[in-house]
Amino acid sequence: MPKLSADQPFVHNGCEISNSSFGGWCEVGEGSRIQNSTFGDYAYCDRYSDIANTTVGKFANIAAFTRIGPTDHPMGNASLHHFLYRSSYYWEDAKDDPSFFARRKARRTELGHDCWIGHGAIIRPEVTVGIGAVVAAGAVVTRDVAPYMIVAGVPAVPLRERFTRAIAERLLALAWWDWDHCRLRAALDDFRTLPAEAFLEKYGG
Repeated sequence: MPKLSADQPFVHNGCEISNSSFGGWCEVGEGSRIQNSTFGDYAYCDRYSDIANTTVGKFANIAAFTRIGPTDHPMGNASLHHFLYRSSYYWEDAKDDPSFFARRKARRTELGHDCWIGHGAIIRPEVTVGIGAVVAAGAVVTRDVAPYMIVAGVPAVPLRERFTRAIAERLLALAWWDWDHCRLRAALDDFRTLPAEAFLEKYGG
């Protein structure tokens, strides 16, 4: 029997998950930490991913040791240290700063459907990675990535488009990621064997 389910995510050992939700057929790799995030159907992350304040699109592919939506320190203040906002850790009569945590949660990162985030990549808060985009291993993404674009480097810059603009636009229009589970299964052989353009010709994109 497949280990993935429409009802609940398959969560490997050692994960920390808080204030997060998952669609069907999702998987969370060993030792990952997921906070204030949502995973669309079929999205997964590999081992030791650290994902915060992020909306993860359907079929997103997140490799191991990635950091997505990493939280910031208060750089404009006299100190960077978290005694400013986790004050209760240090003094019994001091409360944590809820406004600081609210600002962190509001700075959402967006991962598009069917994107691929490579091993060890970092994606900054308030960045959008487009549908079908590829972020190379080790990249640090500080700016939005267009759909079907491949980016790499520190900071990440565009390398090339995966497809011609015309094919990319047809894939976006087809929106196969919204197909139901049965339709995906029926088209599985074509997903495996047909190049994107031939797939589009067959399925009307």
